[in-house]
Amino acid sequence: MRNIEKKYSNIQNLGSSSSFCPPAGLTVSPSSSQLFEGEFVSLSCEDDSSDGWTLRRNTTTETRTQCDDWGTSAGSSCNIDYIHTLESGVYWCESRDGTTSNTINITVTGGSVILQSPVLPVMEGDNVTLHCKTKTPPSNLPAAFYKDGSLIRPESAGKPSTTSSPSTTSPPASSPPASSPPVSSPPASSPPGLSPVLWSVLSLCILVLLVVLVVLVLLFISAAEEEVGHGDVTDDITYSDVKICT
Repeated sequence: MRNIEKKYSNIQNLGSSSSFCPPAGLTVSPSSSQLFEGEFVSLSCEDDSSDGWTLRRNTTTETRTQCDDWGTSAGSSCNIDYIHTLESGVYWCESRDGTTSNTINITVTGGSVILQSPVLPVMEGDNVTLHCKTKTPPSNLPAAFYKDGSLIRPESAGKPSTTSSPSTTSPPASSPPASSPPVSSPPASSPPGLSPVLWSVLSLCILVLLVVLVVLVLLFISAAEEEVGHGDVTDDITYSDVKICT
């Protein structure tokens, strides 16, 4: 009985160790990985005991800076009243013993359109909803969603596109057709049994032969005219040398 109680006591001690506590989770409001410059942003370190967690970030101009250097602390949250494009970077929560939470990449743009997507990693097979958001109204504008340079589907800017399954519905009548790459005209038809390449080579050879034939005919005509011209000159000289005696 003593041995059982001793083992149980050891398990309790292990359970009280901070190394077995789950790390904090970082959340962002608004929940988007892309933000407009000038937006208000709130980041929070959430877990059962948020005391001791510090919000940090890495940007192009700074490394491992904490909330007090670029935001306003509010309990377990850090608020940014006006976020700038230079504040794009990686954000995370870090405890006093060095434990870190999930990281979130935030991109701040000065443009007029952003793609709103989940800020947290998603599992394969999960539904993902994407939004095209404009900085100024109207927000219900036509939009086209692309993945790796390929068109997914045209949508209204305020209507979500779910990438878990392919679309089976046609685009709304009010949306203009999405632009597509120019389609080249089909090659000229070739005789049966000849590939387009062979037909092109054969056509080129025929054209060259015709040009050569025309040149030869022209040279022949020019030579004939020159010979006739020389004959007339000879006759004139012959008649000029004749002398008539009386």
